[in-house]
Amino acid sequence: MKRLLKLFLGWAFVALGIVGLVLPVLQGLLFIAIGFAILAQESEWARRQLEKLRHRYPQLSEKFDTAADKANATLRRFTTRRSE
Repeated sequence: MKRLLKLFLGWAFVALGIVGLVLPVLQGLLFIAIGFAILAQESEWARRQLEKLRHRYPQLSEKFDTAADKANATLRRFTTRRSE
């Protein structure tokens, strides 16, 4: 279940990023990078793509790290069970 949620969220962010490349409202590269950061936890291919993005756009690396940390924290909140 957790793996499927990561895959779904990762691809959803990538899709938003692709849409953001043509719409001026969304930061396309940032969403793509966040999607790959989520997917990289499950896929070697996504890990390699993320590294390519980091090398190609180093100025976005800090923004990406902050956004990826927030996305991972949100994902952990939804995937961990509360002990009651």
